[in-house]
Amino acid sequence: MTENKYKSGFVTLIGRPNVGKSTLMNQLIGQKIAITSDKPQTTRNRIQTVYTDDRGQIIFLDTPGIHKAKNKLGDYMVSVAERTLNEVDVILWLVEPSTFIGAGEKYIVEQLQKVKTPVILVINKVDTVKKEEILKFIDTYKDIYNFTEIVPVSALKGDNTDLLLDTILKHLPEGPQYYDEDTITDQPERQIVAELIREKSLRLLKDEIPHGIAVVIDRMKDRPGSDIIDIDATIVCERDSHKGIIIGKKGEMLKRIGTQSRQEMENLLDMKVNLKLWVKVRKDWRDSDLFLSNYGYNKRDM
Repeated sequence: MTENKYKSGFVTLIGRPNVGKSTLMNQLIGQKIAITSDKPQTTRNRIQTVYTDDRGQIIFLDTPGIHKAKNKLGDYMVSVAERTLNEVDVILWLVEPSTFIGAGEKYIVEQLQKVKTPVILVINKVDTVKKEEILKFIDTYKDIYNFTEIVPVSALKGDNTDLLLDTILKHLPEGPQYYDEDTITDQPERQIVAELIREKSLRLLKDEIPHGIAVVIDRMKDRPGSDIIDIDATIVCERDSHKGIIIGKKGEMLKRIGTQSRQEMENLLDMKVNLKLWVKVRKDWRDSDLFLSNYGYNKRDM
């Protein structure tokens, strides 16, 4: 009997904004790393997470959704997503269960036709449709691109995610273990903490504000001899009117954002968190190279 060889490689998740990429990655890793929200453009940076078992290691890159850009931040997000396609071993393309192929999907197909990387189509949210309809969706998509595999899943419920992991490992090359088996991300804690605050803001605020916010961690320091960490953070927005909404009547909204963020941080860091939040206005920061760089968006990717 031949011994199975250890597989390892890099996998990217692509798809239109809000199709469930971050939810799927969190489900596959078994721990929350990527922020999720029902608003588009939640993910702004590639998030590297790691899945390891005795068969191999998968390093996931979660990219911003591929879409037509409207400003410098949009250009940055699209260029990061598109360049990733050539750098990985397998592409997972997430779509919603539908027989309608829209302009967004056609744009992604155009990008995929430029690369030689194997593409696994993942039809997400199958818990929202009848089982007999899934074959129709598979038929629709297999006509627009020559997929390596097609796997229907529910990222939210975890349905078929084991099969998806098996499928990914099957198409990865033999290779080394890049990370220790207990590593689940290469994200610095400061960045994960900032993203948690941004997630809570996205969820609690009105639709017109979230795209225009960034979060900066000003200070993150353990208190000596205790299990308490002090975190000071600033929510950056583009307009004075937005600042008022983020703070809320008598500071209620900012307090809610802070409370929800702190609870998740304490779970993540396994210690008590003393969180202080401020709000600053930086007009049109999404079109400023300087501000984009200051808020963690790499100039090389712009």
